[in-house]
Amino acid sequence: MASRGIDVSEVRKRLRAAIEEHRRAAVSRQGVTDAASADYEQFLSTVATPVVQTLANVLRAEGFSFTVFTPRSGLRLASSKSRDDYIEFSLDTSSAAPTVLLNTSRARGRRLVRAERPLRDCAAISELTEEDVLRGLLEEIAPLVER
Repeated sequence: MASRGIDVSEVRKRLRAAIEEHRRAAVSRQGVTDAASADYEQFLSTVATPVVQTLANVLRAEGFSFTVFTPRSGLRLASSKSRDDYIEFSLDTSSAAPTVLLNTSRARGRRLVRAERPLRDCAAISELTEEDVLRGLLEEIAPLVER
């Protein structure tokens, strides 16, 4: 008994439909990414940077030397003693809902310990507050100043 197989015209039709669906999804995803990038830039300039600068000033007053860096599309609070000790904000657009991440790096002897986590779970970038930023920084700062 011979197998019929799949009709070539049906394969072509389904292939074209899959490609078209992928194109539509890519265009939609680009719109989401562009909006998230704009929200992220606004978040950095109006919410996160003032809180990070205030925390850096308080840390210096407490005897901990930290510097604020504002590279393009980023924000970093770094120890002046070690270039490997820092907390950095970044935008993750790889998931369906773009997210602000806190990336932490600590040097422990020759070992480098890195961690990455959302600033606040399940929150739109436009919903993030100064309190979210401060809470996230305070949760991550202790290992950088405990020495």
